[in-house]
Amino acid sequence: MSTTAELLKGAAELFPGEVVTSAHVRHFDLPLGAGRFALITLDNGHDHTKPTTLGPQSLANIDAALDQVEKEAADGDIVGVGVTGKPFIFAVGADLKGVELLKRHEDALAIGKGGHDVLKRLANLAVPSFAYYNGAAMGGGVEIGLHCTYRTVSAALPAFSLPEVFLGLVPGWGGCTLLPNLIGAEKAVSVIIENSLNQNKQLKGKQVFELGIADAIFEGADFLEQSLLWTASVLKGEITVERPLIDRGEAWDQAVAKGRFIADGKVHGAAPAAYRALDIIAAAKNGDLQQGYDAEDQALADLIMGGELRSGIYAFNLVQKRGKRPAGAPDKSLARPVTKVGVVGAGLMASQLALLFLRRLEVPVVLTDIDQERVDKGVGYVHAEIDKLLGKGRINQDKANRLKALVTGVLDKAEGFADADFVIEAVFEEMGVKQKVFAEVEAVAPAHAILATNTSSLSVSEMASKLKHPERVVGFHFFNPVAILPLLEIVRGEQTDEASLATAFGVAKKLKKTAVLVKDAPAFVVNRILTRFMGEIQNVIDEGTPVPVAEKAVEPLGLPMSPLVLLELVGPAIGLHVSETLNRAFPERFTVSPNLKAVVEAGKRGFYVYDSGKPELDPEVAALLKQGDTVLTEDQVRDRVLDAVAQEIGLMLDEGVVAEAQDIDLCLITGAGWPFHLGGITPYLDREGVAERVNGKRFLAQGVASVPA
Repeated sequence: MSTTAELLKGAAELFPGEVVTSAHVRHFDLPLGAGRFALITLDNGHDHTKPTTLGPQSLANIDAALDQVEKEAADGDIVGVGVTGKPFIFAVGADLKGVELLKRHEDALAIGKGGHDVLKRLANLAVPSFAYYNGAAMGGGVEIGLHCTYRTVSAALPAFSLPEVFLGLVPGWGGCTLLPNLIGAEKAVSVIIENSLNQNKQLKGKQVFELGIADAIFEGADFLEQSLLWTASVLKGEITVERPLIDRGEAWDQAVAKGRFIADGKVHGAAPAAYRALDIIAAAKNGDLQQGYDAEDQALADLIMGGELRSGIYAFNLVQKRGKRPAGAPDKSLARPVTKVGVVGAGLMASQLALLFLRRLEVPVVLTDIDQERVDKGVGYVHAEIDKLLGKGRINQDKANRLKALVTGVLDKAEGFADADFVIEAVFEEMGVKQKVFAEVEAVAPAHAILATNTSSLSVSEMASKLKHPERVVGFHFFNPVAILPLLEIVRGEQTDEASLATAFGVAKKLKKTAVLVKDAPAFVVNRILTRFMGEIQNVIDEGTPVPVAEKAVEPLGLPMSPLVLLELVGPAIGLHVSETLNRAFPERFTVSPNLKAVVEAGKRGFYVYDSGKPELDPEVAALLKQGDTVLTEDQVRDRVLDAVAQEIGLMLDEGVVAEAQDIDLCLITGAGWPFHLGGITPYLDREGVAERVNGKRFLAQGVASVPA
């Protein structure tokens, strides 16, 4: 058997680039004459922009600090031990950069076991232990506190979570075992499964206290001082911490069943992490902690060596890093200031854009349309949304008044756009209409103004081709709903100049969007891939495969919604329009489905009705469908769809639509909500052997979003 120190030393050698967290021990007398106390502070020596993480050497440092306080506690030199973090940060969990480097199951097992061996010591001291959650706490950081006897939390704490399942892991240093034993299975499932699969939802300090994870809550300003005063009262017996009795009967089983239902709804059995976590929570019902820790070690090692976690970390890094430094973006010093925005159109999309520009840039925004009624409706929409924000307490009355005053609507473009720096059109998706609009805007807007188009599939270069200054036209393609989906495809036309492009990226950053530079190619990135994906589903239906079989075929991907539900969200007419655009560009690969055409012509909003609460094929749509007699199995459908997607991505990369496969994945994650466990899509196509089968090579090198060779 290796000792903890040996395990951690071995792991540290595999990870030379760790940002090491130290564990400083200091001693002082507690207030109220409660006695001598040891406080361990976790600090990586950087400010709050580089949060404290727990790699192997960091765990070894905590282990060494515990050697010291364990002896002091045994000798009677101290009455208690506390753990806290540097300003604004408690600790945000295991260092994932180290996890990516692991190649062997036994090394992965050592990380789990090493973490348990260190943190268990907090529970086994001869004196009570206290965790003071002073700032952001995630994953292993949260678990440090769960091993302590008592916990306090700062009311100012902005983010607290066990995000492991979101990334493809389980809370593996006690989280799955200790949390349900502390607050009950139902609340634990909500924190570990539901929040995690809900785009990694974070808890605030007040919620941590209300859930019963923390025993006391104090204001941020004097949090540590108040926590130590409370600690003194607990140690003197003046405060007794009451915790509710945990229901270990049917309620526990129901909570686990509910967790499985949530996981099925989100990942459809396609990613194992949630189910492994639920198995451990289910087994924790008997209160046997060591059995739980052993199960966590095993699950952690298995998942670290699996493709989903590697894809999850890859996806996380894309969003956090690449998404913030877009590949190919021009030097930001070339960007021009934007002090007024014009929006052509006042329909729903245009109104959503106006609201976004208004809230993020806080500059005057003016809408125009073809009649006063539409203009008034657009401005009215923006005002109503501002009132909603006010009603929810997201902004105050002063801010609401200021924002409302900044948005106006006019009929005359000359009046509206004469001093605008950035004008975006969101009018009907028709080349002639858009060219006419741009000609009108160019005639009245200042010479430096950017002309942006929110087109989803039309050529930006063609749109600009009849202007005197085509170099200032840029594609600025948002995804619906604008307020929720982060992606912004920024399209460089053939003539677009660097300053216009730099300004577009500068605006995107202020809008807090994830911008990806895209070549002016038909339907850009997301719509091109989704149309090929949906087109293949539609083809197999047209050829004769029943609709439920075609839909179920792609369930193992764990997508946010089924293809035909997505079609309903997009709108069949828009789906048809994009497929017609792509069919003109690439007739050999993109078809126009006669059945989809019939559905659109019949004025149907989708393939399903929801009379029973769940989707069922609309009998009127079923009557419209004309199918052949080729019936495929689910496996055959899935192979065909994935082959088509792999082929299309390969061609897009050959055409230089984006810089690298990473940008395709970033687009699908942030623009279409494709799951982290797929890594977007290319890691999954590599993992399943589809990329090599179709293109003769992987999209990503071995070790990128996969276990290193």
